[in-house]
Amino acid sequence: MTATLQPSPTQPGAARPIVDISGLDVGYVRHRKVQPAVTGLRLSVAPGEIVAIVGESGSGKTTVANAIIGLLPENGRITGGSALVDGIETAGAKEKVLRTLRGCVVGLVPQDPMVGLNPTQRIGNQIAEAVRLRGVPRDEVRAEIIAVLEQAGVPDPELRARQYPHELSGGLRQRVLIAIALAGHPKIIIADEPTSALDVTVQKRILDHLTNLVRDTGISLVIITHDLAVAADRADRVVVMQAGRVVEEGEPRTILVRPRRDYTRQLIAAAPGLAHGGELVPRYEVRRDTLPAPILSLTGVTKSFRVTLPTGGHDNFQALSDVSIQVPRGQTHALVGESGSGKTTALRIALGLERPTSGSVVLEGVEISGLSWAKQRPLRRQVQIVHQNPFAALDPKFTIKQSIIEPLVSFKVGDRRSRAARARELLDQVALPSAYLDRLPTELSGGQRQRIAIARALALKPSLLLLDEPVSALDVSVQAQILDLLTELQREFGLSYLFVSHDLAVVSQISHTVSVISKGEIVEQGPVAEVFRDPQTAYTRELIAAIPGHAAARSSDRGSAEPVRHGVEA
Repeated sequence: MTATLQPSPTQPGAARPIVDISGLDVGYVRHRKVQPAVTGLRLSVAPGEIVAIVGESGSGKTTVANAIIGLLPENGRITGGSALVDGIETAGAKEKVLRTLRGCVVGLVPQDPMVGLNPTQRIGNQIAEAVRLRGVPRDEVRAEIIAVLEQAGVPDPELRARQYPHELSGGLRQRVLIAIALAGHPKIIIADEPTSALDVTVQKRILDHLTNLVRDTGISLVIITHDLAVAADRADRVVVMQAGRVVEEGEPRTILVRPRRDYTRQLIAAAPGLAHGGELVPRYEVRRDTLPAPILSLTGVTKSFRVTLPTGGHDNFQALSDVSIQVPRGQTHALVGESGSGKTTALRIALGLERPTSGSVVLEGVEISGLSWAKQRPLRRQVQIVHQNPFAALDPKFTIKQSIIEPLVSFKVGDRRSRAARARELLDQVALPSAYLDRLPTELSGGQRQRIAIARALALKPSLLLLDEPVSALDVSVQAQILDLLTELQREFGLSYLFVSHDLAVVSQISHTVSVISKGEIVEQGPVAEVFRDPQTAYTRELIAAIPGHAAARSSDRGSAEPVRHGVEA
């Protein structure tokens, strides 16, 4: 069957839209006043259509999704307009009415699988709840659970149904959320940032599966994302939101080739997969024979962990095998690979938090792998880490000032006055006003929190920063700002970076050299420009091919070529 797009709901003879929003106004009550979050929204979704809603954090994307299915927080208010779902008005509807739509008409795939899944219940029990709401007889529920797990692309569904969420990888947990959404046989699925925290290869598999479900079942799909590259690759129609309003709408190719708004052009520029016609263009051109001496070297590092088997016995799991990495002084070396490839284990060994089973770790000319904690501590002033999640990296009870000066207090550097001066200096270096010193982390955005985490890492004037996926949880525009900040700090202070990432597009923007790691082994390494332009392994080529935006960029380059459609045959 040839996959074609259903007629647009605005055309004569078109099918009734599954979602039809007109003039919708949504706000949040703060200090007894309603602060607008979405204003005058008009949006429709046809049967079998994929619509992507794109915008930065705070643009109103998730508010729209929650308003559609009546899941606004307690202080959320729909103050005007209409939101029809399968012909039923949800704006101002009672909870009893909304419950008839959730699951059976609208399925939701939330952003964070660990928040969306109950950690105390087995996977099968959580899917069973959605199955029973359809009135499926008890003796048929088990078969339905297995069938929906298979439909969501979960391998070995019998085993997975018996497992708990913590026993699954991020990609599998996200597929379980898709299975729960499918279990109610909905007419439309709303996927809220369904892949923002996943590796690019896992992200591609999840999005491939969602678009295949649209083609095979005829359901509609709304993808909410901050990444225009993801939207352009997958959607039949892209809706760009800014500050609660729709600023642009159209087919992906039209949006990419002829964006009308500066805001849309900024989103395109911030998406590495869309820049330069979808090709990776590394920032730095370096040669192997001109690299500076390393500030950090891992040589022949192997790491094994003792694990308990389900049968009760034990075995050794080898996380790293003969890994050798060098970080050139004053430059950025990237460590790239999928989840479970050994990136974080290598980072922990470099920081001295784990001891290698064998091999050598040399920092600033000192072998640290065999040193005691007390002897390693003085070296810790030379190396600091910036974590992946800016929301979890800061103590919510500490003010920004307390967080930044914490390393100074720990190492007994300076007095109260000099520490306060250093905190103001650091905020200036990460381009934040000193007025933020008295704020709490909850009062800052994700990008601002990551800047604070970087400021704290710089407090002791280290020579090496270990950056563990420092931008993967951020919007692409904020991501670009953080990468530019890191580049400027490196230029100003001569910092060296070990940059851990799964995203080669991000690596190309900041790194001089790269090591590609797979299943605990380095499969390829060298200057970024050399490795990315002529990858020698299939694994590296797969990582490059999975970068969001490649397909859309190629389609827009073809000009008049027809964009790919994901709907069902009309």
